[in-house]
Amino acid sequence: MIKFIPVKTEDSRYAFIEDLLHESFPEKERREDAKQRYNVDKNPLFTTYLINDEDADINVGVITVWTFKNFCYVEHLATSPNIRNKGYGNKIIRTLLDGCEDITVVLEVELPEDEMSKRRIGFYVRNGFRLCTKDYLQPPYRLGGKPIPMYLMFSGCETIDEDFENIKAEIYSNVYGV
Repeated sequence: MIKFIPVKTEDSRYAFIEDLLHESFPEKERREDAKQRYNVDKNPLFTTYLINDEDADINVGVITVWTFKNFCYVEHLATSPNIRNKGYGNKIIRTLLDGCEDITVVLEVELPEDEMSKRRIGFYVRNGFRLCTKDYLQPPYRLGGKPIPMYLMFSGCETIDEDFENIKAEIYSNVYGV
């Protein structure tokens, strides 16, 4: 059974999470470690979860979630390289959506410009997400960085078209500080 375990930086398992974030996301797709640790320990809107397979007794990944009034935003989701392509992604998404059944879940994906980004979008679609193709730029995580064109994907509602600008403003303000 997949379990999401909230973790703070003083937890010995946080090293696994930080290493996995470094390994899975280039610098331009994550904030500086000190800022990340601040959010982990002090930001009431932000939760870092260690993803654990209780049956196999292994840590399989990390998911970071921002909980806002009208939706949850999944900022990062990564699985450990040694368990990839073993069906864990589907189990993780099911666990996420089961825990958020009464609220919209939003995440960012790269534009479908290469095979990997197309596969990633397909994965989320197969797991109950819909693609919103409204123009969206991911603000830079670091000073001097450039915005990245993205799409939002969502689950838990029929559309986010009417709420798109509010969702974007909430993400921009709280997640990226702009």
